[in-house]
Amino acid sequence: MRRNWDRPALCNYHGEEFTFGDLATRIERFHIVFESIGVGKGDKIALCAKNSARWAVSFLAVTTYEAVVVPILADFHPDSIDSLVDHSESKILFTDSDLWKKLDIKKMPLVKTVVSVNDFSILYTADDHVAKALEQLPELFAAKFPEGVRPEDVSYPTDNAGDLAIINYTSGTTSAPKGVMLRYECLSSNVQFGQDNIPSYNTDKIVSMLPLAHMYGMMFEFLYPLCGGTAIYFLGKTPTPALLLGAMKEVRPYLVVTVPLVMEKIFKSAVLPVLNKPLMKVLTAVPGLDRILFNAIRKKLLTAFGGNVRMIIMGGAALNPEVEKWFKKFRLPFTVGYGMTEAAPLLAYEEWRKFVPRSCGKAIDREEVRIDSEDPRNIVGEIQARGVNIMSGYYKNEEATKAAFTADGWMNTGDLGVIDADGNIFIRGRSKNMILSSNGQNIYPEEIEALVNNSPYVVETVVVDRNSRLVALVYPDIDKLKADGISEAQIPDKMNEMMAEVNRSLPVYSKIAKVETVAEPFEKTPKMSIKRFLYS
Repeated sequence: MRRNWDRPALCNYHGEEFTFGDLATRIERFHIVFESIGVGKGDKIALCAKNSARWAVSFLAVTTYEAVVVPILADFHPDSIDSLVDHSESKILFTDSDLWKKLDIKKMPLVKTVVSVNDFSILYTADDHVAKALEQLPELFAAKFPEGVRPEDVSYPTDNAGDLAIINYTSGTTSAPKGVMLRYECLSSNVQFGQDNIPSYNTDKIVSMLPLAHMYGMMFEFLYPLCGGTAIYFLGKTPTPALLLGAMKEVRPYLVVTVPLVMEKIFKSAVLPVLNKPLMKVLTAVPGLDRILFNAIRKKLLTAFGGNVRMIIMGGAALNPEVEKWFKKFRLPFTVGYGMTEAAPLLAYEEWRKFVPRSCGKAIDREEVRIDSEDPRNIVGEIQARGVNIMSGYYKNEEATKAAFTADGWMNTGDLGVIDADGNIFIRGRSKNMILSSNGQNIYPEEIEALVNNSPYVVETVVVDRNSRLVALVYPDIDKLKADGISEAQIPDKMNEMMAEVNRSLPVYSKIAKVETVAEPFEKTPKMSIKRFLYS
């Protein structure tokens, strides 16, 4: 903050901007108000709004005051937001004006004040001290900072590593949200890992498009780059492909943080049709010439992201193996990491040149990972972790906390996998998703889905067990089907052809018995994992 005082820090794309100096000043103003109205260290303050520069200002104002910030996804149902604000025992709620109209303050009896993230105005207060504090703010601020906030005035606590910083309510794919308790050291550990491995600079920019209330977006599109002096540009809403690519070309980010589904869509729509042309198939089979063509494709893809990208990080789900194989051929600077909210969020990562296909990298250097298996290299077991970045537990949920940890202190991730001799982790699936066949075989639906998703006519798939028969629920690519002259009446036949092709690659016990098409995309969590429990 001191080194980059006049440089841009938090920016709404084509909107409001705050320099690091502006940010420091806003933080001090909030601290004065918090102190005036009796907010204490450890008090809970909820933050539920769309991504914006002021969301980020609010977050940092709370954490630097040593109150506990409770980020809640604005996409949650209003009833769920009411419930989570109440469950967290939050005294203040930051939200946006539109969302506030849908909430019920009677269901949040501990909340004394509601602040608009749009302009920091007061939307509601049950505390007479708030109006008085705001009225006195100019006088109090001038008394404390007669020359305004200067770089040398910036000072935040550094002796609180083990204290609670965040309660982050996670929307899992198989269960109700739980309040993950993360300490300051959980956050700083992830920030430091990011700066150690992908250092960012004050000449860099990044586009923030993932939900800030989710640890993936919060950490790697906000906290970690900001700590390198990087300017953050918030899109503010789920972007259309046109808006996203337009922002990328204009901002020219050094890093793209995304989910595999986005990259798979770009590959299927923009790259695969070119590769499937007869002449391209011939040319890419010629040694030497193939490298020239692949370099051209690589340059085109990176140019689409602004031409300044040093790394593409994917997480939240597995990358389709076929797409991954092509990305490797192009020498695209991508890697697939592994994390979860409970690790704030990173568990595994590898630099793109060393990244092993089908893996999710190696355990990061501030924690350990083990496989709960008698033969971790060959026999699948639950992935377990421990380290400075691992949560303290679930807020006001001793039963869930106890179930999350082993007797010797390792956290159960709920994921199944193996680990090779070099430490590369290979995820096989979620323990709750695994299907046990009638003859005792373990079936990992994610592996079958990856094969189904290779079809040019499939957008996404969920494989479920129905009466000991595997059924593939498929959301088809209607536009592609129409473009290839396939009528609606012909879609079932095309899906059956696809099923037969997939089954040729599968062992007998995991063959698909039936394909059912669905009319809408599968409902997902913020990190784009399908909510499987809705379809089982």
